[in-house]
Amino acid sequence: MSLLAAALLPFLGAGLLAGQANNARDRCAWLAGAVVAITIGLLGSMAPAIADGNIVRASWSWLPSIGVNFGFRVDGLALLFAGLVLGIGLVIVLYARYYLAEGEPIARFYALLLLFMGAMQGVVLADNLILLVIFWELTGLSSFLLIGFWSRRADARQGARMALTLTGGGGLALLAGVVLIGEAVGSYDLDAVLAAGPVMRAHPYYLPALVLVLLGAFTKSAQFPFHFWLPQAMAAPTPVSAYLHSATLVKAGVFLLARLYPLLGGSDAWFYLVSGAGVATLLLGAVLALFQHDLKGLLAYSTISHLGLITLLFGLDRPLAVVAGVFHIINHATFKASLFMAAGIIDHECGTRDMRRLHHLYRYMPYTATLAMTAAAAMAGVPLLNGFLSKEMFFAETLLLGERGALAWALPVVATVAGLFSVAYSVRFIHDVFFNGRAGEAADMPGMPHEPPRWMRVPVELLVLLCLLVGILPGLTVAPLLHLAASAAYGSELPHYNLAVWHGLNLPLLMSIVALAGGVAAYLALHRWVNLHTLELTAYSGAAAFERLLAGLLAGARRVTRRLDDGRLGRYMLLLLLAAIAAGAWPLWRFGYQPGDVPGQTSPPIVAAIWLVGLVAAVAATVLHRQRLAAVILLGIAGLVVGLAFVYLSAPDLALTQILVEMASLILLLLALGRLPAGAPAEPLARRLRDAAVGLLAGGGVAALLYGVLTRPTVSISDYFLSQAYPLGGGRNAVNVIIVDFRGFDTLGEIGVLGLAALIIYAVLRRLSWAPRTQAGLAADRHPLLLTLLSGLLLPLATVVAVFLLLRGHNLPGGGFIAGLVLALALLVQYLARGRAWVDARLHTGFELWIAAGLLLAGLTGVAAWLFGHPFLTSTTGHPVLPLLGELPLASAMAFDLGVFAVVVGATLLALLSLARRQGREAC
Repeated sequence: MSLLAAALLPFLGAGLLAGQANNARDRCAWLAGAVVAITIGLLGSMAPAIADGNIVRASWSWLPSIGVNFGFRVDGLALLFAGLVLGIGLVIVLYARYYLAEGEPIARFYALLLLFMGAMQGVVLADNLILLVIFWELTGLSSFLLIGFWSRRADARQGARMALTLTGGGGLALLAGVVLIGEAVGSYDLDAVLAAGPVMRAHPYYLPALVLVLLGAFTKSAQFPFHFWLPQAMAAPTPVSAYLHSATLVKAGVFLLARLYPLLGGSDAWFYLVSGAGVATLLLGAVLALFQHDLKGLLAYSTISHLGLITLLFGLDRPLAVVAGVFHIINHATFKASLFMAAGIIDHECGTRDMRRLHHLYRYMPYTATLAMTAAAAMAGVPLLNGFLSKEMFFAETLLLGERGALAWALPVVATVAGLFSVAYSVRFIHDVFFNGRAGEAADMPGMPHEPPRWMRVPVELLVLLCLLVGILPGLTVAPLLHLAASAAYGSELPHYNLAVWHGLNLPLLMSIVALAGGVAAYLALHRWVNLHTLELTAYSGAAAFERLLAGLLAGARRVTRRLDDGRLGRYMLLLLLAAIAAGAWPLWRFGYQPGDVPGQTSPPIVAAIWLVGLVAAVAATVLHRQRLAAVILLGIAGLVVGLAFVYLSAPDLALTQILVEMASLILLLLALGRLPAGAPAEPLARRLRDAAVGLLAGGGVAALLYGVLTRPTVSISDYFLSQAYPLGGGRNAVNVIIVDFRGFDTLGEIGVLGLAALIIYAVLRRLSWAPRTQAGLAADRHPLLLTLLSGLLLPLATVVAVFLLLRGHNLPGGGFIAGLVLALALLVQYLARGRAWVDARLHTGFELWIAAGLLLAGLTGVAAWLFGHPFLTSTTGHPVLPLLGELPLASAMAFDLGVFAVVVGATLLALLSLARRQGREAC
């Protein structure tokens, strides 16, 4: 249970924070910090078991039909990433308390932060691929809200939209890849998947699955050519950038590479695809970072470069390259988060992040400057800092590709050049921010620079201290956790390696020296001979291409919409019928029409006569459609005949439903006719012939389809429901038992749609501006005396009938839907007879509350099953013996049916009365 609590506690915290006041800054910060700290404690309690080589699991049945459980697992890799997510998240909670200005919605910020934190935890702790994809998509949605937190800014909205589009598209590709993996391996369970590497690599699905999974990983981790969304996301508040873009969101992609390495690694396709993307991203990000003028822009492109380095390490497909990749994930998270927070402090205290406007800040902010310079030195790979160790391991691994031909010498050169640029942009960060210009020029900045509040600096101090401790004492600090995580990522025993500051004079050390000296020299040369503050290095802009593509798609959509959406219902129906005809004609053209040979049944003459009446009514309604009132009446006759057909076919529940729905539809159409002319204008002959042809084709196609189905032998499932309705559902009315028990989940969704539709109708009509009436209104006396008297007698009778139908519905024709329609129609008649004031005076709650109460009751009925250890919406029956009444059959589905009843009453009345009340106002 502790694992479940650790996985779900951030979501609970997000819910609690969503209800806090935004001005309660300290309370929100304490609450968020407490949630994160407790979660760290819960996961930390599992560390000893994982250190002993165990995997901690917790799982509950979820989708047994496809072998997927709702479960979590913690191994070394998951423990490392969860530690990064939670540990850096905790310092971000403290930092954000002082970064966000007064008046910012801090409760919403912390709620979104914990929501994202929970989603990231779900990704790293999920014990199956389906659950991983679900949490993966949740990280995209929650990061979209965080990036666009300052929604009043156009750049924030644009950055959030771009991030969501690209990472969301990658998530869809990942889902497709996961499906292929499940088909190839035969399971989605992570243990089975990670053990099936040889099977997967030999399967025909391997290459498409690999490409799809890599698309998901590359888009999330901003690999070339999808790198451009990350700089655009820098419009987010700095705590978001420090968290999402250094330690969590962008690390999700490289986590996926590490997690699925035992399954997908070990092939030439993996080597060339992953290392190729890594090399391109490493170089491109390093070069572009040097020429940025915004602090966060420089850090964004440097993040892209370091993510490329990590991706390249996993692509090298060597055990110690995996170790180096995991190690650099840790190091990059610490020094990059501290750099982002230092940049936020500078922006917070100086009013700008533009390095062209920052001058000699070391004099005004010496403490912050020292912390930032130390973190930048770690980013550059200076000895005795953590970045130096993982970069030297990276250099060493690039030297071990003798079997790859020209790559054996080309890759070390590329790595050294990338390291050189990394040093150059780190030196620029230090020089241009803290030493460039003269101290007196600080007056030109928007704000007078000064040190931040003490507790705003603490998160940076902690992370910089980690950079130093890991760089000086790697064996005592990070080595045990690194070994656990790298072993889980590699999937088998790792060769011996040694984390040490000094490995002697060797080629990797020479590459580090060249990179350090060359980077400093390159920056000094550029600074001396080129004014970096005026130089704009422009490359192919992926962001601009994305915006052009989006604009083109929107323009195309508008053109299609203008052609299809002309505001005429007739056109919509024509297009819908043509699409249906095309869909039905294709299989007939492909396979031919092949009806069965089951003999038909003859009907008694009276039944045939009644059906003939319905047919004549339907045809007459079509012919007389311009005489609207007559057409409505004829349609009602046709609907009544359908209800009689259900009676003949022994379906009383359907007959009752059909007749009541016809009554409601008739009232709706009559109310609508009050806003329309008495007759429709004449149509051109060509249009009438076209519509007749389309109608005959559609109707004939449906008739042919029905005939083909009815003349074929079938095996019906009705026998199962008829035989099991009472033993399993406790009712003898199989139709009602199906609705509230066997298919209760469907019904819950249907009443949800019904309630939502009624609310939409209410919202639209409440704001609709009607055109002037086009015909004379109704008689001045809107409420005739006879109708008023009869409606007064009808309401109590209809209420009794509705209750009767509701109570008997589990065993005899009736149920919540039918009973709800009876009561709704009786109340609607009261409105028509007595007016709005009478109904409003006696119904003290709005019909929106009826819908809400019904949905809540139906949902709680399903949740109650969980309390007894049964699946959602499992029903039960009982037969208590009561005094005087004797044995009383009861079913828990009765409460669900009562919820259906309330939703039907509320939705029917809300929709119809919204139209009627609107007309009443217009008539006044």
